Amino acid sequence: MRVLVLCVPAGDAELASDRLWAAGARAVEERAGDGGMAELRTILADSDDVSVARLGRVSPGWTVSFCDVDDLPAQTWREFSEPIVVNDRLVIRPAWLAPVDPPDGLEVEIEPGGSFGLGDHPTTRLSADATWRSVRAGSRVLDVGCGSGVLSIIAALRGASRVVAIDIAEAAREATDDNAARNGVSNLIEASTSEIGDIAGSFDLVLANILAPVLVSMASDLRRLTATDGRLVLSGVLAGRHDHVIAALDPMQVVSTAVLEGWASVELRHP
Repeated sequence: MRVLVLCVPAGDAELASDRLWAAGARAVEERAGDGGMAELRTILADSDDVSVARLGRVSPGWTVSFCDVDDLPAQTWREFSEPIVVNDRLVIRPAWLAPVDPPDGLEVEIEPGGSFGLGDHPTTRLSADATWRSVRAGSRVLDVGCGSGVLSIIAALRGASRVVAIDIAEAAREATDDNAARNGVSNLIEASTSEIGDIAGSFDLVLANILAPVLVSMASDLRRLTATDGRLVLSGVLAGRHDHVIAALDPMQVVSTAVLEGWASVELRHP
């Protein structure tokens, strides 16, 4: 298994760890490096190129490398996994655990595979809650950077008539298809590695749980694909440090902002 090693000055370790969590890490190991540096290790994707793309451009003085580790130790995190309570009616359950069956609620079964989180990162929990609240019967939904497919599946189970899920990683398409089948919504979700610029039409709800620099680069397409009366929900941004993302989406207007553990989810609409 390929592990990404992010080497940063020790004082940047917390910021670098946040970057890795936002890029899809399910666990981050920190080690002391030489010369006042820290090494942060994680798995972001099955291939080095996709891992680098998910991480995005790193700060000056940070370096990225890769190393090989045995698969077995890397899988021990599963022993400590628990269901993720998104709200009082929505639970995300690791596929290897027994059903929780929340009363009058929804349980989504997710197998993250080798490269994706379970949905426990604050940005995913915020996005999952926003998806739960925003989808209506017949909604058309676009999930940009779908990862394991958890947001797409929530949308389909909530009544969306069509869900388009895209991600740069082929492993994400496979994971989304697999998890859609687990939850009985394969017929509603179209997963692919299509570029966002190749997606046509408009959507009642556009979801983008991606790092801020990527959101800025996609701003024009995110505006284009959000229906006139639709909503754009973005996450992957730090609370109080995403004004540049909002500015890139102008003239869309902020409807609401939710914050969890220092991360933010922002809902926007057309004026």
